[in-house]
Amino acid sequence: MRIKKGDNVSVLSGNDKGKTGEVLEVIPKADKIVVKGVNVRKKHVKPRKAGEEGGILSVECAIPSSKVNVVCPKCGKVTKVGYTVEKDQKVRVCKKCGAKLK
Repeated sequence: MRIKKGDNVSVLSGNDKGKTGEVLEVIPKADKIVVKGVNVRKKHVKPRKAGEEGGILSVECAIPSSKVNVVCPKCGKVTKVGYTVEKDQKVRVCKKCGAKLK
């Protein structure tokens, strides 16, 4: 996958189109990611132990990784991820300005 945990991404389609956020979790088997503040759902939680509170929690759910693109930290634009080889290492770069992505 071209998207890594900690990247800033922008949502391209769906109910949260245009929102940006940090990637909290990457699920390569399902080709999905969890983004902070995107695809928020309500989860009803029952108290399991004595003294524990139940209630309704807001939880970020996974979205397909194909619906997001990385935001370049240098130029600040939504961009595709390219690769170059430097000193026998594969490095992710911005396709628009050529800056390295962490």
